[in-house]
Amino acid sequence: MMLYVLRRLAATVPVLLFVALFVFFLLRLTPGDPAVLIAGDQATEAQIEAIRQQLGLDKPLIDQLVAWSGRILSGDLGRSVFSDMEVTRLIAMRVEPTVLLALVAIVMALVIALPLGTLAAARVGTRTDRAVMAFAMIGFSSPVFVIAFLLVYVFALGLGWFPTQGYVPLANGFWACLNSLILPGMALAMLYASLLARVTRATLLEVLSEDYVRTARAKGLMPLRVLVRHALRNAAIPIVTVVGVGIAALLGGVVVTETVFNIPGLGRLTTDAILRRDYPVVQGLILIFSGVYVLINLLVDLSYVLFDPRVRY
Repeated sequence: MMLYVLRRLAATVPVLLFVALFVFFLLRLTPGDPAVLIAGDQATEAQIEAIRQQLGLDKPLIDQLVAWSGRILSGDLGRSVFSDMEVTRLIAMRVEPTVLLALVAIVMALVIALPLGTLAAARVGTRTDRAVMAFAMIGFSSPVFVIAFLLVYVFALGLGWFPTQGYVPLANGFWACLNSLILPGMALAMLYASLLARVTRATLLEVLSEDYVRTARAKGLMPLRVLVRHALRNAAIPIVTVVGVGIAALLGGVVVTETVFNIPGLGRLTTDAILRRDYPVVQGLILIFSGVYVLINLLVDLSYVLFDPRVRY
């Protein structure tokens, strides 16, 4: 088992190195002079040269790579061109809304998807099964911003249960913060819940046809116990995989959701940095998102040790 864990850990190193090199060359391979693009059409030559020096673009490429790598390893992601703040500080200021939004979306998706997928598998071929699959298909094929606008129209403008946009910091109260994240969390969770419900149903149907499940039924065990204790437990591996991949996929949905609901998180920061061509911030965010993605997939791989008894070496 320890060898398996070490192999998984070693496999992440080349991925992180490739991502770091991609982020470094992202700015350098941009068509045109990045300093001119950042400074704008009205900038003077002195202003352009100052930006070029700030970004280190006036040095040879190998020197830029060595200096940039040293800063990254020390935790220095550079400074924002527009706000003149450290990128790490900017990201730290925006972490709370994004993390809480992702947690709310994950909890909602699991609460919706696992019971629906299990119910569809238990009543395969019935109207219940078809209704669950129709719900999953609609949720999976609908863009996040369409779901977001529908939720705002019904629950915010129509019923007045939730605010239309904005974010209440956790320091102002847990329930006020949660109330501001219900609609964006629901919009973000729909795609994730639809995918997870379909995978749960398909995996359970495969497991329910196994011999040990038929043996458990022949022993007279209650159907619910057979479904939950025997079938669902043995279907955990593919479900956990989809949960991990789905959590990583939420990073993409966060950008759209935070923009629609005007939430000052990392997704909104990404949008603003791209529109302003604030390359140090864009590079820092790509590194953070990529690192989180790799970490989540690593945790999913390591979870096989708990769920799959065959993984020992």
